[in-house]
Amino acid sequence: MNLMLVKDLTVEELKLLIQQTVTETIESLLIDFEEDRQLKHEIKQQLLDSLQRTRSGERGIPAAEVAKKLGLNW
Repeated sequence: MNLMLVKDLTVEELKLLIQQTVTETIESLLIDFEEDRQLKHEIKQQLLDSLQRTRSGERGIPAAEVAKKLGLNW
């Protein structure tokens, strides 16, 4: 098994890993909520829309911009 460490990833590989993780998390939330709980229709639709935009290649707000807005050093 060839194991790669996060420290060995390029910036683009790390961004892709984060994007995939967020997508999987959103998908799992939608599945869990569909099976067990009620999720407001508006929230569910916003998550589905966001997921579709991500899958079609649309980029969101860069992490550095978010960090700056939050007053974090990136």
